[in-house]
Amino acid sequence: MSELATAKRIVIKVGSALLVGPDGAADAAWMADFAADLARMRARGQQVLVVSSGAVALGRRRLGLGKRISLAEKQAAAAAGQSALMRAWETALEPHGLACAQILLTRDDTEMRRRWLNARATLDALLALGVIPVINENDTVVTEEIRVGDNDRLSARVAQLVGAEALVLLSDIEGLYTADPRRDPTAAHIPRVTHLTPEIEAMAGGANTTAGVGTGGMATKLAAARIAAAAGCATFITLGTRPGPLAAVEEGARATVIEPDTTPAAAYKAWIAGSLSPTGALIVDAGAAAAVRRGKSLLAAGVTAIEGRFDKGDAVLVRDEAGLEIARGLIRYVDEHARRIVGLKSAAIEPALGYTSGPMIHADDLALAASPQSA
Repeated sequence: MSELATAKRIVIKVGSALLVGPDGAADAAWMADFAADLARMRARGQQVLVVSSGAVALGRRRLGLGKRISLAEKQAAAAAGQSALMRAWETALEPHGLACAQILLTRDDTEMRRRWLNARATLDALLALGVIPVINENDTVVTEEIRVGDNDRLSARVAQLVGAEALVLLSDIEGLYTADPRRDPTAAHIPRVTHLTPEIEAMAGGANTTAGVGTGGMATKLAAARIAAAAGCATFITLGTRPGPLAAVEEGARATVIEPDTTPAAAYKAWIAGSLSPTGALIVDAGAAAAVRRGKSLLAAGVTAIEGRFDKGDAVLVRDEAGLEIARGLIRYVDEHARRIVGLKSAAIEPALGYTSGPMIHADDLALAASPQSA
């Protein structure tokens, strides 16, 4: 399980069944132990993000609601329970000198490009500051997303969003089996999956709802693993109730790892190159064209003209002086501001605009054309 020990960015999904005790309150002992596990990873330089369920379950207790509640009551419980959830995380992490920050996302935040970029920028800034983002679905305003497996999928989208190398889904079981081991004593554990096939997915069982708080089953975890694999992220499914579940996996405890189909960087570049429709174009001089081909960022100084209308975060083409497409990428300026800084050196951008977003297109957000293409 070396992928977990060497990953630079790790997303960990924690379900309600782990966080919430039989009395409906946060399980302080489990959270304290898990916080020590996170602190160990942070101490060796890894960046960790936690996708945390539990707001509805905690809010249900706070509001005196039963297990069978309406959608409106679920949203009310989420609103009342989110502050309790964050307080529990703060209490667990503070003894290790770790700060956490609440991030509430909706599906649009992971699918609409501009909101996706804003969410990524916020998470990048928090990680750079050494903060542990605690992420949850914004259940108080999103109705259709309060459903089975929600945070399993959300955790995969977060892994995709931040370019994580590892996604850990803490479960009530030690990983994927050939059948449900709670019902079939002959079920065999599967330690590694190189590719998710229909046969593998057919092995997934339903949710374990005996505790009355969990909703996600193995099927939702494999759906999340498929999203993560396409984004270049390895997925680990393992038992969350054991002490130090992350350290235990690194030390050889039973788990299932689902290998990625590519790398995070390659998946991101492929998304830019093939999934986005360009809304404009930047014409660049010979020096800038050569720099882009070498994998460098596109600076305003090398841009000679702007075509089209676009917003910050939109996909644009990069063309050389002969009109050939050499790359496409995500622009960091709206078209009006981009036109005002054409040809300017980096130091002159802030005086011209009153702010700077760095290069026109950062190298990380540039995907080279397979071969130069004419307009």
